[in-house]
Amino acid sequence: MHDKAGCSVEAFIREQFHIEEKDIRSYSPLTLAYIGYGIYELVIRTAAVTKGNKQVKKLHREVSCLVKAQAQSAMMETLLPLLTKEEDDIYHRGRNAKSFTVSKHATINDYRRATGFEALMGYLYLTGRMDRLMELVKKAVEGYTPNEHAGTEARNMYGRD
Repeated sequence: MHDKAGCSVEAFIREQFHIEEKDIRSYSPLTLAYIGYGIYELVIRTAAVTKGNKQVKKLHREVSCLVKAQAQSAMMETLLPLLTKEEDDIYHRGRNAKSFTVSKHATINDYRRATGFEALMGYLYLTGRMDRLMELVKKAVEGYTPNEHAGTEARNMYGRD
């Protein structure tokens, strides 16, 4: 990390690349979703890896079941009642964004809810609200039950059987 107390990863990157701070509210919801997917996947990968060394194949199975569109869509059911007005607005902007891509393995509704989820993650990350991002990710993952095909690694990732 960085040795300045309270410095976010995003602020550190901006500092290192000499990038001026921008008004995040002006970013398109798809741009927020783009970075949101990356930060969410990094959080999940980090949680999986730091639980202990294991085969990459097992890590991939554990992580992929939590980052796919269907999982993110289901997680929003847990998160929606917990969101502030501002967070809800960001989620809905992301969900309603017109994307020109679709997932091969998700319904259009799951894909749109997942895009809203990712936009929210991106917004929280870019505004330096990592505590809130982590709070929501933990609640989302704890409230999510992977299907029977996800494997025991994924079902047990956060202490569930």
